[in-house]
Amino acid sequence: MAHEHHEHNHEHHEEGIREPLVKIISASVLLAAAVVIEKNTDWSTWQYLLLYLVPYLVVGWETLKEAAEALLHGEALDENFLMSVATIGALVIGFLPEAETQFPEAVFVMLFFQVGELFEGIAEGRSRKAVSALMEIRPDSASVERDGAIVNVHPDEVSVGETILVRPGERIPLDGEVIEGESSMDTVALTGESVPRNVAPGDEALSGCVNLSGVLRIRVAKVFGESTASRILELVEHAAENKSSSERFITRFAKVYTPVVVGLAVAVALIPSLITGQWPIWIYRALMFLVVSCPCALVISIPLSFFGGIGAASRKGILVKGAAFMDTLAKLHTVVFDKTGTLTEGVFEVTAVHPEELDGKQLLHLAAHVERYSTHPIAAALRQAYPEEQDDCSVESVVEIAGKGVSAMVNGKRVAVGNSLLMEEEGADWHPCHHSGTIIHLSVDGRYEGHIVISDRVKEDAASAVSALKSLGVSNIVMLTGDQESIASAVAAETGVDSYYAALLPEGKVEKVEALLPEGKLAFAGDGINDAPVLMRSDLGIAMGALGSDAAIEAADVVLMDDHPSKIALALRIARRTLRIARENIVFAIGVKLLVLILAVFGLATLWMAVFADVGVTVLAVLNAMRALRA
Repeated sequence: MAHEHHEHNHEHHEEGIREPLVKIISASVLLAAAVVIEKNTDWSTWQYLLLYLVPYLVVGWETLKEAAEALLHGEALDENFLMSVATIGALVIGFLPEAETQFPEAVFVMLFFQVGELFEGIAEGRSRKAVSALMEIRPDSASVERDGAIVNVHPDEVSVGETILVRPGERIPLDGEVIEGESSMDTVALTGESVPRNVAPGDEALSGCVNLSGVLRIRVAKVFGESTASRILELVEHAAENKSSSERFITRFAKVYTPVVVGLAVAVALIPSLITGQWPIWIYRALMFLVVSCPCALVISIPLSFFGGIGAASRKGILVKGAAFMDTLAKLHTVVFDKTGTLTEGVFEVTAVHPEELDGKQLLHLAAHVERYSTHPIAAALRQAYPEEQDDCSVESVVEIAGKGVSAMVNGKRVAVGNSLLMEEEGADWHPCHHSGTIIHLSVDGRYEGHIVISDRVKEDAASAVSALKSLGVSNIVMLTGDQESIASAVAAETGVDSYYAALLPEGKVEKVEALLPEGKLAFAGDGINDAPVLMRSDLGIAMGALGSDAAIEAADVVLMDDHPSKIALALRIARRTLRIARENIVFAIGVKLLVLILAVFGLATLWMAVFADVGVTVLAVLNAMRALRA
């Protein structure tokens, strides 16, 4: 189904090219025939005009019609209007006394304008196709179990709570929970990550991922419109609405610029003609002035550059919600990281075991047994460190002591596992540890047996992410955390951040960000759930690994689809490159136009050169803008 949809788009695009191409070829043949007839006949000017009007109208009818429609709506001064005025002027000029006819030139200008439009259409179609290929992540059908049968329906028609079947090779149509089957998932469309993710019953399955190996039954958790794939599509499609400052500048520029140009062209036609009496020469120059000054190279290529940049970023699993945020990204001065889940994995694990009398394995064994039924993340870390089930142990009378730990009878001995307060209660002679992290002490029958250090692991690419940002000239990298000072300082030392603030509540994070804002453009990167207020407050909110964290997706301006902080530096590079391409286009287009305008006023330019300065520059600017698509 998705394949058919793609085919349909492709055909539609082909059709969009075929029609102008037929017009261009027909008009070229008719123009060549008209030139041959003019060389070999001796007709009146009117007859030649009628002869050249045929190819002119074949190729230019659409342009004239659009110019007339724009005039009626009071939006007169677009490129269609400028081209129409210039070419009609060139047709009329031949009727002035002592003037040479410009009929072939008028037809050729219109012809070349259409060739430029065609190229532009192809280029824009290409960049849209690249972005929409990325967007093929939303399947057009879902297999639902209803009344004991499998029914194929549009994902729109599936309700929350229904069960869908996803076979190997199919894309998951809706978000849900796996209730049967094991498989690996290709998440590249969502995260840009090539490593498959394994899923089993109880795991989350996100729409847009491809099921690689086993058959899965999934209980639907979100309706189609709210599923991850739909939300991502929406974000990318609406990204164009957030105009960048370069685009806003172009829109304002065109509004002021075009009337000024038309006024200047009228002045070029009238003032010297009234002084010298050489009307044909000055009208011709004024027409050239009009053609050259058409701003379409800028109006088209600048938004296209940003569109390309946003597409390139989303292919790498970075969703930028609009061109305006590209501007901010490129100019970042400060990056503030949340610690847990952003620079660290947010997953606790045993990092050190310091036994006294027992050996390390026994210490872990006892701790894991006592914590066997606890749901606390620290208990999970202990069980993971000692997964072997020992059958010869009897664990009885397990008691959780709030804020202190757990005690139990293991093989008739009283084992206490918890913090220093619990040790004091047990009368055990405990001592502190020089390691940073959460320290879990253990005593047997009141005798101290040692402690286990549990800490959150720093992400593999956290240090390289910080150094990459520094090398890109981000001058201040700060870490904020609600954790205690000792843990924060250890993570800060390992990652290389410039400064850190520990033991902060969510409002404390907002205050710190507000204090840093005056220093320059500030981005805050957080893993979402409790970071929405800070994401909103910063110049640029970056949500990490926000697959599924709705609050973060709403609040952030940039969403990283996986958990890698190093993607921030990549986003920065893509944004800077996009801005550089946009700037190149502005300088190139205005430079060439000014040059030809000066030549036109001094009579050194021809209408052909004028057309190159407009259409040729547009085509080159559009081709340059397409470079932004390559990440």
